[in-house]
Amino acid sequence: MSNGVSLDAKIAHLEMVQAVIARMAGNSFLIKGWSVTIVAALFALAADKANSRFVYLAAVPTLMFWLLDGFFLQQERLYRQLYGAVTKKAPDAIDFSMDATTYSNQVASWVETCFSKTLLAFHGTLLIALVIVSLVLGGAL
Repeated sequence: MSNGVSLDAKIAHLEMVQAVIARMAGNSFLIKGWSVTIVAALFALAADKANSRFVYLAAVPTLMFWLLDGFFLQQERLYRQLYGAVTKKAPDAIDFSMDATTYSNQVASWVETCFSKTLLAFHGTLLIALVIVSLVLGGAL
Protein backbone atom coordinates (compact mmCIF):
# COMPACT_ATOMS: atom_id res chain seq x y z
CA MET A 1 0.00 0.00 0.00
CA SER A 2 1.39 3.40 -0.88
CA ASN A 3 2.03 5.98 1.81
CA GLY A 4 -0.77 8.25 0.54
CA VAL A 5 -3.34 5.45 0.77
CA SER A 6 -2.13 4.60 4.29
CA LEU A 7 -2.48 8.21 5.35
CA ASP A 8 -5.98 8.34 3.84
CA ALA A 9 -6.89 5.25 5.88
CA LYS A 10 -5.61 6.88 9.05
CA ILE A 11 -7.61 10.04 8.35
CA ALA A 12 -10.73 7.95 7.64
CA HIS A 13 -10.29 6.05 10.91
CA LEU A 14 -9.85 9.29 12.86
CA GLU A 15 -13.01 10.67 11.23
CA MET A 16 -14.94 7.55 12.25
CA VAL A 17 -13.81 7.87 15.86
CA GLN A 18 -14.52 11.61 15.85
CA ALA A 19 -18.05 10.94 14.60
CA VAL A 20 -18.68 8.67 17.59
CA ILE A 21 -17.28 11.30 19.97
CA ALA A 22 -19.54 13.94 18.43
CA ARG A 23 -22.57 11.63 18.74
CA MET A 24 -21.85 10.98 22.42
CA ALA A 25 -21.45 14.70 23.11
CA GLY A 26 -24.69 15.39 21.22
CA ASN A 27 -26.53 12.74 23.21
CA SER A 28 -25.29 14.28 26.44
CA PHE A 29 -26.50 17.70 25.32
CA LEU A 30 -29.93 16.33 24.38
CA ILE A 31 -30.24 14.53 27.71
CA LYS A 32 -29.57 17.74 29.60
CA GLY A 33 -32.19 19.54 27.53
CA TRP A 34 -34.78 16.82 28.05
CA SER A 35 -34.03 16.71 31.76
CA VAL A 36 -34.61 20.44 32.21
CA THR A 37 -37.73 20.34 30.01
CA ILE A 38 -39.36 17.46 31.89
CA VAL A 39 -38.51 18.91 35.30
CA ALA A 40 -39.86 22.32 34.30
CA ALA A 41 -43.06 20.77 32.92
CA LEU A 42 -43.62 18.76 36.09
CA PHE A 43 -42.87 21.84 38.21
CA ALA A 44 -45.52 23.72 36.23
CA LEU A 45 -48.03 20.93 36.80
CA ALA A 46 -47.17 20.83 40.50
CA ALA A 47 -47.65 24.59 40.83
CA ASP A 48 -50.82 24.63 38.75
CA LYS A 49 -52.44 21.81 40.69
CA ALA A 50 -50.72 22.63 44.00
CA ASN A 51 -49.79 18.97 44.11
CA SER A 52 -46.28 18.01 45.17
CA ARG A 53 -46.68 14.52 43.70
CA PHE A 54 -45.60 15.94 40.34
CA VAL A 55 -42.36 17.08 41.95
CA TYR A 56 -41.76 13.58 43.28
CA LEU A 57 -42.45 12.23 39.83
CA ALA A 58 -39.78 14.55 38.40
CA ALA A 59 -37.14 12.83 40.53
CA VAL A 60 -37.37 9.64 38.45
CA PRO A 61 -36.45 11.10 35.04
CA THR A 62 -33.89 13.37 36.69
CA LEU A 63 -32.06 10.38 38.14
CA MET A 64 -32.42 8.33 34.95
CA PHE A 65 -31.10 11.19 32.80
CA TRP A 66 -28.21 11.64 35.22
CA LEU A 67 -27.24 8.00 34.83
CA LEU A 68 -27.59 8.15 31.04
CA ASP A 69 -25.55 11.33 30.88
CA GLY A 70 -22.82 9.62 32.89
CA PHE A 71 -22.84 6.71 30.47
CA PHE A 72 -22.51 8.95 27.42
CA LEU A 73 -19.75 11.01 29.02
CA GLN A 74 -17.81 7.88 29.92
CA GLN A 75 -18.20 6.55 26.36
CA GLU A 76 -17.03 9.89 24.99
CA ARG A 77 -13.95 9.71 27.19
CA LEU A 78 -13.22 6.14 26.03
CA TYR A 79 -13.43 7.18 22.39
CA ARG A 80 -11.18 10.16 23.04
CA GLN A 81 -8.60 7.69 24.31
CA LEU A 82 -9.08 5.61 21.15
CA TYR A 83 -8.67 8.77 19.04
CA GLY A 84 -5.40 9.54 20.80
CA ALA A 85 -4.16 5.99 20.19
CA VAL A 86 -5.05 6.18 16.49
CA THR A 87 -3.17 9.46 16.12
CA LYS A 88 -0.03 7.73 17.40
CA LYS A 89 -0.31 4.73 15.05
CA ALA A 90 1.75 4.54 11.93
CA PRO A 91 -0.45 5.05 8.85
CA ASP A 92 0.20 1.51 7.61
CA ALA A 93 -0.85 0.06 11.01
CA ILE A 94 -4.42 1.35 10.83
CA ASP A 95 -6.87 -1.49 11.50
CA PHE A 96 -10.12 0.54 11.76
CA SER A 97 -10.85 -0.89 15.20
CA MET A 98 -13.63 0.92 17.01
CA ASP A 99 -13.18 -1.05 20.24
CA ALA A 100 -12.74 1.56 22.94
CA THR A 101 -13.17 -0.87 25.84
CA THR A 102 -9.43 -1.52 25.85
CA TYR A 103 -9.05 1.97 27.35
CA SER A 104 -11.49 1.44 30.23
CA ASN A 105 -8.65 1.36 32.74
CA GLN A 106 -7.59 4.85 31.56
CA VAL A 107 -10.89 6.63 32.23
CA ALA A 108 -13.13 6.92 35.27
CA SER A 109 -15.77 4.24 35.80
CA TRP A 110 -19.39 4.91 34.92
CA VAL A 111 -20.30 5.64 38.56
CA GLU A 112 -17.28 7.92 39.00
CA THR A 113 -18.20 9.70 35.79
CA CYS A 114 -21.76 10.25 37.05
CA PHE A 115 -20.25 12.10 40.00
CA SER A 116 -17.80 14.16 37.96
CA LYS A 117 -17.83 17.89 38.71
CA THR A 118 -19.85 18.84 35.64
CA LEU A 119 -22.54 16.18 35.95
CA LEU A 120 -22.82 16.59 39.70
CA ALA A 121 -23.22 20.34 39.29
CA PHE A 122 -25.89 20.05 36.59
CA HIS A 123 -27.98 17.10 37.74
CA GLY A 124 -27.32 17.73 41.43
CA THR A 125 -28.71 21.24 41.00
CA LEU A 126 -31.88 19.78 39.46
CA LEU A 127 -32.28 17.41 42.40
CA ILE A 128 -31.73 20.24 44.89
CA ALA A 129 -34.38 22.25 43.04
CA LEU A 130 -36.73 19.28 43.34
CA VAL A 131 -36.20 19.16 47.09
CA ILE A 132 -36.71 22.91 47.47
CA VAL A 133 -39.89 22.93 45.39
CA SER A 134 -41.28 19.94 47.28
CA LEU A 135 -40.61 21.74 50.58
CA VAL A 136 -42.23 24.92 49.29
CA LEU A 137 -45.30 22.96 48.20
CA GLY A 138 -45.53 21.42 51.66
CA GLY A 139 -44.14 17.95 51.06
CA ALA A 140 -40.79 16.52 51.98
CA LEU A 141 -38.87 13.98 49.93
